[in-house]
Amino acid sequence: MPKYLLEVRYNQEGLKGVVAKGGSARVTAGTAAVESAGGTVESFYFAFGDIDVYVVADLPDNAAAASVALAVGAGGGASVKTVPLLTPEEVDRAAKGKVDYRPPGS
Repeated sequence: MPKYLLEVRYNQEGLKGVVAKGGSARVTAGTAAVESAGGTVESFYFAFGDIDVYVVADLPDNAAAASVALAVGAGGGASVKTVPLLTPEEVDRAAKGKVDYRPPGS
């Protein structure tokens, strides 16, 4: 199953929710969202800085990943950036791929 990194940024309302109910409630809600889209959560971490939460999830496909991001965004408390993750084997295949490309100015 494809793997995705979900970078979550809480807005003021989302932060109020975390303060009111704690981080464990967000882990439960986030895990339920991913599972409802047919996926599983590999890891869920809160962080300092521009990103408040990092989630690594296995999801069936890009549409399922987009569904999770749309649901979280529509909830109004956070926004999500979804990053598809590649395995080393996928990068190996990509490195061996033949692409006909002409750089700008050539």
